[in-house]
Order: sequence, then C-alpha cells, then structure tokens
Amino acid sequence: MEEKNLTTEYVLSLLPAPLLAWYRSGARDLPWRHTADPYRIWVSEIMLQQTRVAAVLGYYARFLEAFPTLEALAAAPEDRLMKLWEGLGYYSRARNLQKAAKIVAERGGFPDTYEGLLALPGVGEYTAGAIASAAFGLREPAVDGNVLRVAARLTDCHDDIAAPGTKKAVRERVRAVMPEAEADVRIFNQAVMELGATVCVPNGPPKCDACPVREFCLGRLRGTAESLPVKAAKKARRAEEKTVFLLLRDGEIALRRRPEAGLLAGLWEFPNAEGTLDEGAAAEVVRAWGLEPGAWRKKLTAKHVFTHVEWHMTGYALEAAGEGPGEFAWVDGAGLAERAVPSAFARYYEEARRLLEEE
Repeated sequence: MEEKNLTTEYVLSLLPAPLLAWYRSGARDLPWRHTADPYRIWVSEIMLQQTRVAAVLGYYARFLEAFPTLEALAAAPEDRLMKLWEGLGYYSRARNLQKAAKIVAERGGFPDTYEGLLALPGVGEYTAGAIASAAFGLREPAVDGNVLRVAARLTDCHDDIAAPGTKKAVRERVRAVMPEAEADVRIFNQAVMELGATVCVPNGPPKCDACPVREFCLGRLRGTAESLPVKAAKKARRAEEKTVFLLLRDGEIALRRRPEAGLLAGLWEFPNAEGTLDEGAAAEVVRAWGLEPGAWRKKLTAKHVFTHVEWHMTGYALEAAGEGPGEFAWVDGAGLAERAVPSAFARYYEEARRLLEEE
C-alpha cells in the first residue's frame, strides 16, 4: 500500500476490519468481557481507571461476590465498601460507585444513553462511552490513553494528546469509523484499547511485528512510531514530610479517621504529624495528644507516591499511657483488620499487625 494515499481519515477507516478480526482471535480472556450487564461492565471500568488489569482481577471478583447486584452495592455499609476497596487506591471511585448505585437503584435501572451515563457520579466521557458501547451497543467512542496512543501512531499525529482539543478530535474521528453492526460495536472500543495495552504499548517501542494494522500505520511507515505520542511534561510532584505514630496501649493501637474531604477522605490512618520529627519532637506531639510516651519500640521509614504528591514518612512505634483525644479509636488486631487503612500506610499497617500479635 502506497504511503502517499494514506490520509488520516483513510487510515482510520481501514482500522475496524483487521482490528476486530485480531481481537476475536486472541484477545485476553477477562471476566468483564463475558457480559453485557451494565452493572458489571461499569464496576470493571471504574476499577480499571488508572489501575493495571492484573491488580483489578482479584478485586473485581471479590467485589461482585460481596455486591452481586447494583441494589446490594447501594445498600452496603460504607465501611464494608471501603474495606473491599482497600489497596486499590483512588478511593473516591468507590464512593462515587455507591452514589451512582443509589441513583440508578432509585430510577429502577441503568440509563441507556451516553448522556444519561455521563450524568452519573464518577462517570466521565471515557467511562460513559465504554459502558454505552459494551453494554448497550451504542456507537460511542471510549478514548483513554491507550486509544490516544494508537491513534497518534496510526495517523502520525504530533499534536499534544494531553490537550483537550486533541482528545476531542480523536473522539470524533474514532466515532466516524466505528462499525455499524451491534456485535462489532460492543467490542470495538475494547479492541482498540487491547491493541494499545498489548501491542502499541507505552513507555517503549511498539511491537509492530505483531500489529494487525501495521501495513497502513503511518507511524511505522515513517519511522515516527517510537517517538509518539507527543505529551506535555507533567508538573513535578510535591513532596510532603510526615511522622507516623504506632501508639500501643494495653494490646490495642490507635487509629483515627481522615477528614471527609480531600486525599484519602474518610479512611482510617495511624495518627501522624507534619514534618520529619526526631524522638524528642515526636514525644512532644504524643504529649500534646494527652498521652505519655513509654518504651520506644521501633523507628521505620517509608515513601508513598500519589499522582500529584508523594509522602516521605518517618514512623515510630511506641507504648503510650493515657486517654488520648476523642478522635482516636483504640483497636486490637481484629479491629484493625475490619477497618480500611489505605496502602499509603502499608508498611506501618504490617508493623502494627505484627506488634499486636506480640501483645
């Protein structure tokens, strides 16, 4: 095929047939690809936001076992929901899932239009398109990073994919070439994403020899694929210093809830203070909480990276005497296991479990 005849629109128009044949012949066997149930598709799409497929599989199975229906999710205690989500990150996703579940349950069913789906809490353009196509067979594109990368390489596009205008243009171009048959529509978005996740991969050269559309890919033909897509550099994450306290008292350890808004909202955490404190300064913080420091058990450090911030943590495990503030919950090992403590505190959580087992 001669490159001079390959315009952007023509290249994209060639995409569906070989892509769908490739997808049907060897796509990954994932549980949410075996259903047209909008609830199960919706749960999978929310879990997959900024999260690897391998990390989601176990959570997806456990979540649906606990909440097999939308009504069960709507009625679930929030603490149980958060505990099931523990370690998956981006906890606002779980809260939005439940908010949307309550709305849909009150309506008596899922909205079956793109606009109706887009109105649900936590559902953006990509998720609305993914559910609309896979669950309802609607010709709505679902454009994520995988799709933007495939489109940029396929059409040799050097526009910044982080720019809203680029994403909008790709959405409209993809919509224009989506297949007409409902069975094809249901898998088309998944097929483009599968290509991006397994062949036209990020952070390295694409696997062009395994690509079903390599014959008309302008990025491959022009030798630009490896340098695409173009994306503006992200702002550097800010670093925050924290001191974390594992406070032990009579076989129990102190936890407190985080504020109801902001990062890790409403989850349980070990008491902590801003800054990197030495033992003297840390002891003063403990006394300010109305507790008297006892034996210092251990000092340990950890780091956790969020999207826009990273925590550099110094931690102290120590015995404490006194009542402490009313916001503290003193829990034993079973109580700790029942509460959702985010993975940001993973190292301290494991140390807390060990210390409680020794008590």
